Amino acid sequence: MAEQHEKYMKEALKQAKKALDINEVPIGCVIVYEDKIIARAYNKRNKKKSTLAHAEILAIKKASKVIGDWRLEGCTMYVTLEPCQMCAGAIVQARMDRVVIGCYNKKAGCAGSVINLLQMKEFNHQVEIVDSIMEEECSGIISSFFKGLRGLRKKDK
Repeated sequence: MAEQHEKYMKEALKQAKKALDINEVPIGCVIVYEDKIIARAYNKRNKKKSTLAHAEILAIKKASKVIGDWRLEGCTMYVTLEPCQMCAGAIVQARMDRVVIGCYNKKAGCAGSVINLLQMKEFNHQVEIVDSIMEEECSGIISSFFKGLRGLRKKDK
């Protein structure tokens, strides 16, 4: 199973690199159904000028079109960074079976770092979490992006 998780996380990382190419926070996501990628997305908040343009939300929208339903039962999401509260809520609402996370987000993550919205027993659906798949690569792309951003800000002052 670890080999399969790595295979799809590599695809999510390719999406993150596309975000990096357009100067977006490099988060990538793929959704898999019956061992096939049915949706790919990356962050486009700045490009689309939309709070909703997170990789996970864009991928859920695409996957729902492919499946033909808002319910994404039987699907697994691979995402390079732990989902925020908006994305975690959408994942639960979509009835996703599983989320495979590259690295955790200690400041805003809602799959265990700050709160675990994916597995709250109070909700009518809980999502299986698999974590730390290609953690070094996933955290590395995010860290270098923000390090570069901080460097630019210092240069501007």
